[in-house]
Amino acid sequence: MENSALNARPRQLALRHDWTTAEVATIFALPFNDLLYRAHRVHRAQFDPNRVQISSLKSVKTGACPEDCKYCPQSAHYDTGLEKEKLLSLDEVLEAAQAAQRAGASRFCMGAAWRGPRDRDLDEVIEMIHGVKALGLETCATLGLLTSTQAKRLKDAGLDYYNHNIDTSERFYGAIITTRTFEDRLETLRHVRAAGLKVCCGGIVGLGESHEDRAEMLRTLANLDEHPESVPINLLIPIPGTPLEANGPVDPLEFVRTIALARILMPRSVLRLSAGREAMSDEFQALCFFAGANSMFLGETLLTAKNPEPEDDRALFQRLGLEPLEGSGEPPPAP
Repeated sequence: MENSALNARPRQLALRHDWTTAEVATIFALPFNDLLYRAHRVHRAQFDPNRVQISSLKSVKTGACPEDCKYCPQSAHYDTGLEKEKLLSLDEVLEAAQAAQRAGASRFCMGAAWRGPRDRDLDEVIEMIHGVKALGLETCATLGLLTSTQAKRLKDAGLDYYNHNIDTSERFYGAIITTRTFEDRLETLRHVRAAGLKVCCGGIVGLGESHEDRAEMLRTLANLDEHPESVPINLLIPIPGTPLEANGPVDPLEFVRTIALARILMPRSVLRLSAGREAMSDEFQALCFFAGANSMFLGETLLTAKNPEPEDDRALFQRLGLEPLEGSGEPPPAP
């Protein structure tokens, strides 16, 4: 088949925000090949399937978080051997951003282990945003819970994206986190959206949740008034010292199914392979890209967790014929 035929895109798909549990369950239960075929057709209708948006994630304040998220090594509730670090200086952050840009990243994400930022903390983060924007990079921050005023300040500072994951389904959420509610997370997302920021929101596979919980997590995101522009899908890294350290590996095909379902429910969102790629084979990742993933983090670490070496990622891109995508990776507005 000629390249022109391969790259021909089907018509634009209407976005839905009214998915039912039964509809989503039916799609998720499709035979694997049928599910991937459907997801890839949706993906190809909206995106160039051979381009992947590259981001970099830096922990700008590490450890001593008061939240009790059972998967997180930065929680003050668990002894994981992680040393607490204060907020990085502006120069340290800009040096990391420049290194990420040289490596091919088009977006620089800054993460701080807070329940939510204090106003004086936000002053320093805003200086970081200004500095990173001046380099020509897109900016993203994940700082915990936000008030509406804080979200507006970040927007006024030029922040592009705010990350705040819902992690799992509302039903299973209380088994993983007790120090903030599912509704707390949705409220922050509402503040972020009302301020005019783009939303980065996804979850984690491998927490001990059921197949149905994975479907419900994605249904929650797809039924928001606007789909998140960026949806990170994380594979749990069981960290020694956390309550989930003994969790077993997730079936790779089940993870790929989750990517495919996310692509079908949120056709125009950028789906990011996030934590856990270090444990994924090239073949595993290739299936994820085919199913609709089109973004990833570059760098040896993600906050405090391991990530593939940049050389390994470049070799994978070469094997698969993938190329980095400049900018957000989002498709243009539908006509």
